[in-house]
Amino acid sequence: MGNPANERDLAAELQRQAAAAGLTVRAESAHDLGGESETIAAKWWLGGRKVTYRMSCRLDEPDRTVHFREAVVETSWGIPPPTMTVETTTASGWKRAGERHDVSVGGGGALDCAKVRDAIEAASTAAGWTFRLEGGRWPT
Repeated sequence: MGNPANERDLAAELQRQAAAAGLTVRAESAHDLGGESETIAAKWWLGGRKVTYRMSCRLDEPDRTVHFREAVVETSWGIPPPTMTVETTTASGWKRAGERHDVSVGGGGALDCAKVRDAIEAASTAAGWTFRLEGGRWPT
């Protein structure tokens, strides 16, 4: 990818990167982008569990900065099925990296915590923009 000249070109590239990483992407406005992916799901007749990855980006053209937020949300209802989870995680400041694999009676799945963030950061820096992770803040 060449260097996008403006915010619109970078927003289109970020949408492509997020979609390629498996997210359902939504454009909130000309400079806001969001996405989510339900990566782990398990159900049985007593209840269920799901894990959803959510992210949002806000492009600030005057500063040429991409503000990125992300969260992993786990929800359950009833009595969730018994699940075997294998997780490897590293954290440095607000940056979390690692993988989680769930195997269950009623499903399972896998989640890579850093895949989307790394793709968005690479596209942003390749475009000459500054990438800023806003840790501890909920995606919009």
